[in-house]
Amino acid sequence: MTDVTTDDGVEDAATLRAAMVRELRDQGACQSERVAAAFASVPRHLFTPGEPLAVAYAVDNAPIVKRDGNGLTLSSVSAPHLQATMLEAADIKPGMRVCEVGSGGYNAALLAELVGDGGHVTTVDIDPEIVERARTFLNEAGYNRVDVMLTDAEEGVLDAAPFDRIIVTAGSWDIPPAWIDQLADDGRIVVPLRLKGTTRWIAFDRDGSGLISRGYGLCVFVPFQGAGSHTERTVTIEDGVVLRLDDENLKVDIDALRRALHLPRIERWSGAVFDMPDEQALFLLTNSAGMALLHANQEAVDRDLIARPALKGVPVLIDGDSFAYRAARPNDDMSSGYESGVYAHGPSAEDLAARYADLLRRWADRYHRRGAASIQYLPKAADPPAPSSGIIVKRHGTVVVTWP
Repeated sequence: MTDVTTDDGVEDAATLRAAMVRELRDQGACQSERVAAAFASVPRHLFTPGEPLAVAYAVDNAPIVKRDGNGLTLSSVSAPHLQATMLEAADIKPGMRVCEVGSGGYNAALLAELVGDGGHVTTVDIDPEIVERARTFLNEAGYNRVDVMLTDAEEGVLDAAPFDRIIVTAGSWDIPPAWIDQLADDGRIVVPLRLKGTTRWIAFDRDGSGLISRGYGLCVFVPFQGAGSHTERTVTIEDGVVLRLDDENLKVDIDALRRALHLPRIERWSGAVFDMPDEQALFLLTNSAGMALLHANQEAVDRDLIARPALKGVPVLIDGDSFAYRAARPNDDMSSGYESGVYAHGPSAEDLAARYADLLRRWADRYHRRGAASIQYLPKAADPPAPSSGIIVKRHGTVVVTWP
């Protein structure tokens, strides 16, 4: 962020806001004049009281608004970079009716700028404190035409529907039927959707009774609360080594995997580039039914139970008594300077490492770019697709991830 120092606080905020917009443009988050103009107009610091101005206008900073009794974040003001990226994906035009699910005030003000006087913005949240906060700050900033509502968004906002756009600013495990029902025929929904333990914002357009993606990207959001909340299954293999299982159909033998963890680790290298790890991870997680996420703490790494890639979570292929996960090493022959590989444990380590390496080579050969996947959402039907790689069964429907 550009360092700006002045004697006048108001001028300082305006100068920092202009610098923020320039940085968002430079990063490619702001691509249109309309989105850039919205960020240039809304005084973000009014929605982040108590934060230094430089923090309020930092493009990658997400100030925390509320925590629970255990210190977990319940609400935050999303970082400008992520907000700009999702607003560009939403393609909001003047005169549109927009619903925001998950309120904080600032993003609703940006939406109000984008729809203009002829449009309408409804922002909803399940937390009375957050609703009152958003309403107060929007009024103070001059956006009193935004409707701020206290409700569990699982049922949508029928009285204000249909919506041309629905923007969700909370991590959603599923897409409730009400959101699709209340979306206009040519509408678009941008939602941070949980996929096999990771979250991607996805811009969905209507596709018959379902939805089809028009773009997606990596993101992190506070989880959805209320009727739409979901708790992921976690399995502890050993102290400090945990599996996160988003797929209820994936069965694991904890004792067998614990034994495998204490067998010598093998490493095999694919000869394929290691690059864009978040996109590669999505490919891995949606191209084998046996994939989950493996997490480890620093102590487990220091004990050499598990390798460093597991510190931040890594796709792991599980098959009975063995497991394998992604690795990387320097290699000047690769365009990124790194080569992808595999660490594997267990009696079937060689077989799993070979299968994993084949996936890594397939990714590098065919899909080494961002946005290569096509993502569909199919509302629950009488005969839903059977669980398999690329098929993610949810409460209200099924996500189908394909790699054309």
